[in-house]
Amino acid sequence: MKQPTKICVLISGTGTNLQAILDAIDANRINGEVVRVISSKPGVLGLTRAQDAGIDAVVLDHAQYETRESYDNALSAAIDECDPACIVLAGFMRILTPDFVTRYAGKLLNVHPSLLPKYKGLNTHQRALDNKDTEHGVSVHFVTPELDGGPVIVQSRVPVFEDDTAQELAERVREQELNLYPVVVNWFCEGRLCMQNNKAILDNEIIPSSGYASD
Repeated sequence: MKQPTKICVLISGTGTNLQAILDAIDANRINGEVVRVISSKPGVLGLTRAQDAGIDAVVLDHAQYETRESYDNALSAAIDECDPACIVLAGFMRILTPDFVTRYAGKLLNVHPSLLPKYKGLNTHQRALDNKDTEHGVSVHFVTPELDGGPVIVQSRVPVFEDDTAQELAERVREQELNLYPVVVNWFCEGRLCMQNNKAILDNEIIPSSGYASD
């Protein structure tokens, strides 16, 4: 069995996806090790989760930086200190600069609560309801300089019911998200998943733009 892949997780809040990844590692469902957690906000629950698991936790408070570039420079330094092979964005509420994304191209994974390319950005659940969509879901994708525009790796769909609230829909999507993200992280850690020429590749096959097994 190959050595565990070093993972750095970037958070801004409660760290539920971080916890799902840690639980999967403990259950031997991810051949990886979270070597550092970096939060863009102080005092969030995700930091407590990291500390409880004995993981190095760093706060880079975005409010202390005057520009996006200066923040990303500090973030790069904090990432490079632990030399991860995989950088997992887990509720990290920052738009990253193109220079940063290019620097770590092929190492950055993100989870987004919509069926990309639909509903990039924020308030995805309410937008799905406003448009009377009959299905919604979650996408895991590689990060590229285009916001929420990197190649989709896999999607999971949920039904939208007529009387749904945004909160109810969010909870249904989150349940799928917490199951899906660790699977993708493990694909990466096992060397099965990579990005080449702005395409997601799994087991040497190009993944369709709608993601793997999206139906």
